[in-house]
Amino acid sequence: MSSYFDAIAPIKYEGPQTKNPLAYRWYDADRVVLGKTMKEQLRFAVCYWHNFCWNGFDPFSHTGTLQRPWWDIADPMASAKAKADNAFAFMSKLGLPFYAFHDRDVAPEGATPRETVDNLKAMVDVLGRKQADTGIQLLWGTANAFSHRRFMSGAATNPDAETFAMAALQVREAMNATKALGGTNYVLWGGREGYETLLNTDLKREGQQFGRFLQMVVEYKHKIGLPGFVMIEPKPREPSKHQYDFDVATVFGMLQQWGLEKEVKVNIEANHATLAGHSFEHEIATANALGLFGSIDMNRGDMQCGWDTDQFPNNIPETALAMYYILQGGGFTHGGLNFDAKARRQSLDAEDMFHAHIGGVDVCARALLIAEKMIQDGGMQKFVDQRYASWQAPWAQDVLAGKSTLESVAEHAWNRNIDQPPASGRQEMLENWCNSFI
Repeated sequence: MSSYFDAIAPIKYEGPQTKNPLAYRWYDADRVVLGKTMKEQLRFAVCYWHNFCWNGFDPFSHTGTLQRPWWDIADPMASAKAKADNAFAFMSKLGLPFYAFHDRDVAPEGATPRETVDNLKAMVDVLGRKQADTGIQLLWGTANAFSHRRFMSGAATNPDAETFAMAALQVREAMNATKALGGTNYVLWGGREGYETLLNTDLKREGQQFGRFLQMVVEYKHKIGLPGFVMIEPKPREPSKHQYDFDVATVFGMLQQWGLEKEVKVNIEANHATLAGHSFEHEIATANALGLFGSIDMNRGDMQCGWDTDQFPNNIPETALAMYYILQGGGFTHGGLNFDAKARRQSLDAEDMFHAHIGGVDVCARALLIAEKMIQDGGMQKFVDQRYASWQAPWAQDVLAGKSTLESVAEHAWNRNIDQPPASGRQEMLENWCNSFI
């Protein structure tokens, strides 16, 4: 079957010396890095929405800039099937193992809720055949409970209980689709789970709604036997002014409130981390510290724009630090590295989609190799261990074990009678050490 991408040959690894812009320089899928192949360590996924659904529209344009043949088909289901044909042709040529989707990416909204569900079930059959033919697997699925006007005031946090129920229907069917397609994980992307103004908002009530919705999702996950994670994707703002899943730490507090901190993980996006005023590696390290790390959406933002631009990663040092902390935390298990990124709206051609992914893949692969060297060297971990070495003393261990009181610790300082001088944090030395591997 012909596709929009026929003119592009399958993308192969040709090594750092290649001049071929349609080849991988650093991503050698079978190369072993810290005991696993690159393919296993990175678990790359292609996102369905930006690549096959976004038409180049932005807030300042009436129409999109991109032209794709599947959008010219009037019948919505025929268009969805053509989109699937082209999507799997594209992903097969990239040679990446996974993909991810929202329900509305792959199947159109119907005239009624039941028709919408039927559309999704029909497309699950189509996608299942595509997966069997290509070997590409589903990393995770999610529901688009934010684009339709019914969700303008949120989904789980909507003031209308009937809209809450519609969100429940949509999430149930998206979870069923994920399970049917062999997906390991399910992501809750709360695009509008927040508020614009307190003047019309009951914060306590919306928090209760959100918490109960999460509990029901986890219950259903166990009922259908989804083997991986239910994940929340933290996002600080845009479109909502105040979002309830602002960052990893905020999500953890919410999960604790509803007894879900052992059940739900996070899918961390680089662009969302920076919008929250954090670095990407901060959010990864925080998730590791709290036992929440699940998966990542790899992209970058434009710091001069200050909004979610979803660009492909191109900063090797920053990506290397992110990979370092992912590996320090044990690496991916059920999760993976999904490119929640899109080529620019002026990059019009099919070839541009390949250039975007090749660049992103190679940045991450090179970052993985740098992180491997950093871990094998062990210099940063050795310094951190030495910096906290005094906490190995028996009295300090008693503090952490809950065996001490404020009075007993104060007496330790009283009896020692020494004002301990501070030690340098050696930040500049460590920054130089990191750069030595680039």
